Amino acid sequence: MKKTTNLIMSTIALSTFALPSTAFATDGGVYTSNGVVQFIPNTDPTTPVDPTNPVDPVAPVDPTNPGGDPDPGTNGPLSIDYASSLDFGVQKITSKDETYFAASQKYRALDEHGNPMTDIKEGPNYVQVTDNRGTETGWSLKVNQEGQFTSASGKVLTGATIRLRNGNVVTASTSEEPDGEATIVLDAAGAQSNVMAASAGKGAGTYLFAWGNVATANASIELNVPGSTTKYAEQYATKLTWTLSDTPGN
Repeated sequence: MKKTTNLIMSTIALSTFALPSTAFATDGGVYTSNGVVQFIPNTDPTTPVDPTNPVDPVAPVDPTNPGGDPDPGTNGPLSIDYASSLDFGVQKITSKDETYFAASQKYRALDEHGNPMTDIKEGPNYVQVTDNRGTETGWSLKVNQEGQFTSASGKVLTGATIRLRNGNVVTASTSEEPDGEATIVLDAAGAQSNVMAASAGKGAGTYLFAWGNVATANASIELNVPGSTTKYAEQYATKLTWTLSDTPGN
């Protein structure tokens, strides 16, 4: 029995070593396909965003409009999406030089369907610009005051000056930021003031220029009124005109 076992094992071993070497073809292969995407300029209006978190769309409240709804922004691809209206409140008449501050910007977050929610948030006053041209060729934003504060009866608030302070750029874009003016003193005679400017290679996407932050929003835009100016017991108003052009900054 022992010999039989050894013989079988030897035969198997011999048969294994005696098999010829055979080359087998490999299954499979390599193939290349393509992936493409093309972008075009976006002419749709851009929704205003949260000045404290610029990825969240919001519905700003206009304090100078009884309904609270601001005018819609301009169409793209290079657009002004929103600019705060300024409310300097109700003030007592005085013969002293006074400084009054604009109230902070109030706004509502939007729900998943794009509808304003109930809770009102507050943040800095701001202007929002979007460049969806897809060129990074730059742009410039300016503002001017359309005349001195005037009442409905034609009374002029002589010598009153608006000063915008603590200006800063707010964005979620990865494009290089535009430059902005930290302090702007508006000319009641109507001369334009620079606000933001993007040179070539900068400013693609959405940018806010905010005056202050959550902590300083109520003290960043001031109205200076001389004590010598005659004040009537009336409401005074003026307009600010924001002008965006495709002229690149320096």
